[in-house]
Amino acid sequence: MLAQKQVEEAMMPSLNQTIERDEGEEEKTNISHFSLKSALWHGGSAYDAWFSCASNQVAQVLLTLPYSFSQLGMLSGIIFQVFYGLLGSWTAYLISILYIEYRSRKEKENVSFKNHVIQWFEVLEGLLGPYWKAVGLAFNCTFLLFGSVIQLIACASNIYYINDHLDKRTWTYIFGACCATTVFIPSFHNYRIWSFLGLGMTTYTAWYLTIAALVHGQVENVTHSGPNKLVLYFTGATNILYTFGGHAVTVEIMHAMWKPQKFKYIYLYATLYVFTLTLPSATAVYWAFGDQLLDHSNAFSLLPRSGWRDAGVILMLIHQFITFGFACTPLYFVWEKVIGMHDTKSICLRALARLPVVIPIWFLAIIFPFFGPINSAVGALLVSFTVYIIPASAHMLTYKSASARQYDLVGICPFYIQNAAEKLPFFIPNWTVMYVVNAFIVVWVLVVGFGFGGWASMTNFIRQVDTFGLFAKCYQCPPKVLASNHTLHH
Repeated sequence: MLAQKQVEEAMMPSLNQTIERDEGEEEKTNISHFSLKSALWHGGSAYDAWFSCASNQVAQVLLTLPYSFSQLGMLSGIIFQVFYGLLGSWTAYLISILYIEYRSRKEKENVSFKNHVIQWFEVLEGLLGPYWKAVGLAFNCTFLLFGSVIQLIACASNIYYINDHLDKRTWTYIFGACCATTVFIPSFHNYRIWSFLGLGMTTYTAWYLTIAALVHGQVENVTHSGPNKLVLYFTGATNILYTFGGHAVTVEIMHAMWKPQKFKYIYLYATLYVFTLTLPSATAVYWAFGDQLLDHSNAFSLLPRSGWRDAGVILMLIHQFITFGFACTPLYFVWEKVIGMHDTKSICLRALARLPVVIPIWFLAIIFPFFGPINSAVGALLVSFTVYIIPASAHMLTYKSASARQYDLVGICPFYIQNAAEKLPFFIPNWTVMYVVNAFIVVWVLVVGFGFGGWASMTNFIRQVDTFGLFAKCYQCPPKVLASNHTLHH
């Protein structure tokens, strides 16, 4: 046991030294000039990472999970949540291992990452070459782009239940301008207070949905017919796959940590907490309203208006602003690197340079305002590769050679130098089991998530386009509201 502890302490000495060197001056400054600003603004602990992961993992999707349950049925909904939650935690673990591997190799080459944020596509390039960089960059950026689009759509959908004097498209214009202010947040270091508040907001909303549905009781002649259509079944499943695929920003969150080696199980701990929010709320709302949810992708739309509901709507709006920042910040980093502004220290100059990133997000949210169905489409076509297939495949290829699979004992025995920066987790007995698990994830997500899920979600998405059209002014708005708006405008 003592020998194992010595090995853990000796692991990646060059990485630890470089992190200490890069962060040392900054931490000393924070200690010597401690203020409320530094306490709220500058985060990098394991707790900050946990709040970031938990807050980012469940946002507007909390409101669409009852809709997914109506498509899947109660039992399948619960099973898929637990299954994809654990699957997502595993691939987040793989991403963290690959980040440590990449960074430890670079540190051995005396590469410094001061004033540079490592991103997932750079990890793929460093470990597997330029083709993997291109694939990772394409999928990751596209997913984050549409992830930001979904947050804008959700803002418009939610605020409409408080103020329906403006249509949802107009609210999208307004919230697009509000969310553009995230360009002033430099990095994930600076999301400390926002992550804490964001998780509190989703916690309130989840338990409001649960309690309000139970107090409301079942509607008259409620039916729970799901699953009754294959298209709807796989659409609901891919929305849940999307729910637990929020770790496209894992590398950026890790890089913001003072000790990124501690990240390995943080995403799992965050997921376990998220289960306490998603399972009760989705189950209770589906129990109360049943098949009515098939035509109401936003859970707020079926609950009676009250001060509690309005509070939940407002809190979710604020949280969606935070989540927009989470999704957009990696895109800001990529854009800064493209135009050569990533090393600029001026917050105002960087904010100005970042603004062009927001414009296409704004435009796409106006074209595709389909709150709910767009989640499943993004889940099947983008999340399946970005946060499931690519990490599992990259891990298998990185450690395909025998030397790469050996645990690095540098510092304990200087004559025994191998490549691996991390050993296998305690619950995986050998590399054969590791490869079986990763291969299962690749095949399952490719066939069920991308294959069946892609077919179902795109079929449903095209149906929404045919029904409501592109640039829909007020998606799923009650006809009487549209009529009253028409009267007001004329």
